[in-house]
Amino acid sequence: MFCFDKIHHVAIIVSDYKRSREFYVDKLGFEMIRENYREQRGDYKLDLRLGDCELEIFGIPGSPERLNYPEACGLRHLAFKVDSMEEAVKALHELGIETEPIRIDEFTDRKMTFFKDPDGLPLELHE
Repeated sequence: MFCFDKIHHVAIIVSDYKRSREFYVDKLGFEMIRENYREQRGDYKLDLRLGDCELEIFGIPGSPERLNYPEACGLRHLAFKVDSMEEAVKALHELGIETEPIRIDEFTDRKMTFFKDPDGLPLELHE
């Protein structure tokens, strides 16, 4: 029987490629695998790595804005595991990235919080 091994990558479309590249690479510390300008499409594709998962960033001019509230079907958020919630939140604040207050996940009893990327995509920290 066919079965999946693991998630290979998640892809997101951004409104401002340069700003999102700075956010994910320079601020959050994702490793750049490759960066390509796709002339035939007039967009950028940036492949990033975090641990054993990849994130694809597509800078596509003229893409519609993300709907936040009410939430639409599709990707809800990306979540990152951290060892220390307080240290992670402090590091984000030092980079000028605001976070929601730390709270306890009612199902896992672990600390969690959210912050947003430059396009308002919710990003979660989970301890």
